[in-house]
This record gives sequence, C-alpha cells and structure tokens, in this order.
Amino acid sequence: MTGYGGDDIEAYQATPLANGSRGGIVWIHHMPGYDRETKEFVRRLADSGYHVVAPNLYSREAPGASPDDAAAAARAAGGVPDERLVGDVAGAVEQLRSLPGANGKVGVIGHCSGGRHAFLAACSLPMDAAVDCYGGFVVEQPPEQVPRAIKPILHLAPKLSCPLLGLFGVEDKFPAPDAVATLDAELTKLGKPHEFHSYDGAGHAFFSVDRPVYRVEAAVDGWRRIDEFFATHLKG
Repeated sequence: MTGYGGDDIEAYQATPLANGSRGGIVWIHHMPGYDRETKEFVRRLADSGYHVVAPNLYSREAPGASPDDAAAAARAAGGVPDERLVGDVAGAVEQLRSLPGANGKVGVIGHCSGGRHAFLAACSLPMDAAVDCYGGFVVEQPPEQVPRAIKPILHLAPKLSCPLLGLFGVEDKFPAPDAVATLDAELTKLGKPHEFHSYDGAGHAFFSVDRPVYRVEAAVDGWRRIDEFFATHLKG
C-alpha cells in the first residue's frame, strides 16, 4: 500500500469472502511489531464482516525482516515518528475505501503502542470510530528506555474526530489507572463521546493469548465490546 510520503510499504489485509457493504478498520500493531498475533487480530475482525488492513510501520527500517529484528531496528531508530504514523494510517484508509463494497466508514484500533497510535490517528484524521487497547503514553511521560519518538499527546484530545472505546487493565503500569482517569476526565470535559472499561486482575497485553499476561475474562469481554462498538459505528 502507499504510506506516508508516497512510500510503498508492506501491509496485511483481510476481507470477508461474501459480497456486501463493508466498513473498514485499520489495525495498528504493537511495539513488538507486525507479527503473527497482529495478523490474527486482523483476520478476526474480517470474520466479523469488515475490510481490515494493518500497515507494517517498520517497513522502512527493516524491509522483509522478522518481527523481532524489525522492532529492534525501529527502536534503534528512535521509534515511529507521529507524522509518519498518521500518513501511513491515511494510506490504509484510502486502501480500505478502494475495496469493493466499501461503505466509506472507517475505524482504527491498536494495542500497546498501537493504542496510543489509534488515539493519535483519530485526533489527526477524520475517522468514524477508534479503539485504544491499553495504549500507554497518551497522558504520562515515558521512561528512558521507550523510543524517543513516543511523547504524551493529551493536548490533541480537542481534535478527537470520533467516538472512542478504551480497554485497560487495572494492573497495568503504562497506562496506569491514574493516567486512564486523567484521559477520561479530559474527554468528559471536552464533551467527546467515549467509553472506558478497566479490568481487575488484568495488566498490559491481556488480549495476548500465548503470553502469561493473557486474561481470558477480560479478553472475551473486551472483544465483545469491540464487536458491538464497531457494529454501532461502522456498519450503518
């Protein structure tokens, strides 16, 4: 697909086999990269009836590399610049709108750093729905080991263009519950439509089925809420 600056970048696309009018979803991968887990999430949403595209945000740093090597190269380069992220998401939106049956509605979702990026995209582009799955550093300052391109973006909240669903773990450190509460309060003050859900006993990456941090009850309820949210805002 065509990304920021007209660059050709890799992307993973999944679409339903049946014909029909479809909303589109951009899935933004987490900091570990464009991996099997992200592609499974993309296929799951396609199975729910959407056209879905996940751009490989690390295509430029490490074309063709394994997810681990690409993530290491991207970290060494300082992370994905916000401006480039927005351009890559805009390219994915255009890709989705070009597909047969596209109804013109597009949402964005991301996990981990992709949750922050989903919020950034929804504050920078006209979107119909956004989902932030435990995205850190929207509110809080990152520690030194986090790539330097990642900075707080709470000041962008007035530009949020669509309803936002936030899914968080109470045991998470980035974002911690106080950061989630700060974002919730700011969006409420601004009159931005949003709904946040925080799960007891869950920490960061609770959707990750093959990692020790997986929490089945939180993940199952989170997916139910994602399905209902996108059905409300993208299917029309």
